[in-house]
Amino acid sequence: MSDSTKSMMNKICVVTGATSGIGLETAKSLALKGAFVIVVGRNKKKCSATVKQIRQLTEASLVDYVCADLSDLKQVYHLAKILKEKYDRIDVLVNNAGAYFKSQRYESVDGYEMTFALNYLSPFLLTSLLIDLLKESDQGRIINVSSDAHYKGTIQLDDLQSKQGYNGFNAYAQSKLALVLFTYELARRLKSTNITVNALHPGLVATNFGKNNGWLRFYIRRLVMRNEIKASEGSTTSIYLATSPDVANITGSYFIDEKQVKSSEDSYDQKLATQLWEVGEILTNIPT
Repeated sequence: MSDSTKSMMNKICVVTGATSGIGLETAKSLALKGAFVIVVGRNKKKCSATVKQIRQLTEASLVDYVCADLSDLKQVYHLAKILKEKYDRIDVLVNNAGAYFKSQRYESVDGYEMTFALNYLSPFLLTSLLIDLLKESDQGRIINVSSDAHYKGTIQLDDLQSKQGYNGFNAYAQSKLALVLFTYELARRLKSTNITVNALHPGLVATNFGKNNGWLRFYIRRLVMRNEIKASEGSTTSIYLATSPDVANITGSYFIDEKQVKSSEDSYDQKLATQLWEVGEILTNIPT
């Protein structure tokens, strides 16, 4: 990505999960294009190191961070509160943070299954809380990092918390399908505004994603999946959706390799999207 045009000058961009992997690459590229980047991560030391790295790379101070564990809904509320206090608008929100818990079911501090809490409830809540700031932008953009795993996902409305026979991949696929459904439903609800909402699959990226499942499993996965792409390559579609004038008026779409593609059949189920939205409001205690 060239920074010669500084195409994002004066734009304020929030990137979650930005201390490593494609989130870090996305934050770096946006900063190189002139944007003011707000790094969101759960580890203060890593957040500080990321800010230092980006400042050295860009030779500018156009970067800040807010530390928050997005699996904790109270911290999501606090994150939104800080952003509202410090900034008068947000131009781009990249919901990148996510995780995959392969073999064991964990619960968040709120008592929700961790995959669903982090991959779906967190971006649902954060985005909802920041809508007013995005409306203050000339052209707000919301980018949701999903996965092609969503094609194999099903929404179990009677067991969203995966209590009945936990399967790590099924929980992950469900959460990523939920994120696509949210993307489309939000695009419909924001149709008359200046905000676009799109989702993407970044590709099979060689990052530390999945390392929480144990070092042995992580390295076996890396050996088996040797066609993984670099994090810098995996971030290209996120950056494209955040910056390109070609997608300025495109909303409610799913992208792979910077191209619009058809997502799963279930992702277009508007009744299911509405039901999931209503559940999200209840679980996050967000004002309707």
